[in-house]
Amino acid sequence: MLLFGITLTAIGFDLDPAGEVSDSVLWILGQSLIYAGGIFGVAAYTKNMVDRRVDEWREEVRREHQEQQDKEA
Repeated sequence: MLLFGITLTAIGFDLDPAGEVSDSVLWILGQSLIYAGGIFGVAAYTKNMVDRRVDEWREEVRREHQEQQDKEA
């Protein structure tokens, strides 16, 4: 979608009248930037939350393992 918005803007810049981009093309570019930002933002948020949960799980497993070793010693 991001590539589509950029391509459409470039094509609109080259069409008559040359050097002028119509409002509808700019609107599509804005919508594609919002859409791409939303998708990238959700992906980054999800990755961050998954990484945080995995780190918490690893810490819990490490702590339990350490407690078992302390009891055996």
